Amino acid sequence: MAIVTLGIDLAKNVFALHGVGPTGKPELVRPEIRRSRLLELVASLPPCLIGMETCSGAHHWAREFEKLGHTVRLMAPKFVAPYRMAGKRGKNDANDAAAICEAVTRPNMRFVPIKTIDQQAELFVHRARQGYIEERTALINRLRGLLGELGIALPLKASLMRRDIHSILEDLPGWCNVVVGDMLVHLADLDERIATSDRHLAKIAKQNDRARLLMKLAGVGPTTASAIVASIGNGHDFKNSRQFCAWLGLTPGQHSSGGKARLGSITKAGDAYLRTLLVMGARSLLMKAANHTDSVSRWAIKLKERRGFGRAVVAIAAKNARMCWAALRLGESFRLPT
Repeated sequence: MAIVTLGIDLAKNVFALHGVGPTGKPELVRPEIRRSRLLELVASLPPCLIGMETCSGAHHWAREFEKLGHTVRLMAPKFVAPYRMAGKRGKNDANDAAAICEAVTRPNMRFVPIKTIDQQAELFVHRARQGYIEERTALINRLRGLLGELGIALPLKASLMRRDIHSILEDLPGWCNVVVGDMLVHLADLDERIATSDRHLAKIAKQNDRARLLMKLAGVGPTTASAIVASIGNGHDFKNSRQFCAWLGLTPGQHSSGGKARLGSITKAGDAYLRTLLVMGARSLLMKAANHTDSVSRWAIKLKERRGFGRAVVAIAAKNARMCWAALRLGESFRLPT
């Protein structure tokens, strides 16, 4: 079977395959194949280009297929959707597989770096920490809302809210006291889990040469450094720093027409977690820039005076993203800004 390109629509138990030959004619069309038979079928094919959308299990299957000698490319689902709509076909697994098979061959398609098992293991810590933070935020808001029912208005700042809620806890009537007390115990447990995750990430970053190099940049701490390294490795999947910046959604969106270039706000495409970490680091850098005399701090202060605090933060985050990519590609030969 002369298969040149194979598109696989991933699922939990039933997958869809669409393979084409050298002439572009479909040679393998399997609308349904069980999970237990997928690896066996792909192993029986000659080495070919395999395209898949990034979803749960995509990196696992990519590693398995690469062991069999295939070339694997992962794509964001939103980049595949236009190829399904181009044929005016309905949405189903078979049509998705055909669209993936078409999209993976496009010369300008953007691909997602395939992660190793070690990278995914490190990202486990990040995902768990992120979940704890979201749960803690939801719990604090729930506490504020419940006490609001009793006419008790708590400050928005978390530290002040914690202080005030402990001062009024004994005055709460009946079951209110019990419920709020239990929620405060859960809040303390979440605090400890987040602190433990932070210690894990600091250890991960300390043990990784690339992460230690990134932490030398202002506004990049252990959490950001370990997340970037775990997500993109040495950055070889990006041709230049601007492509990495665009992948993070830190480049301005274009609304150009008739020869007039119109740039809007950042696209916010790609990895929202990495983008958030870089923006938080940039905010910290800008708030402390007045106490430093290095070139980045001086540039940040001038930018804030010219464009305002918010735009300056985003610009610093984009600059840090570019420098992170350069540091990963150049290694020890990367020269830090002075």
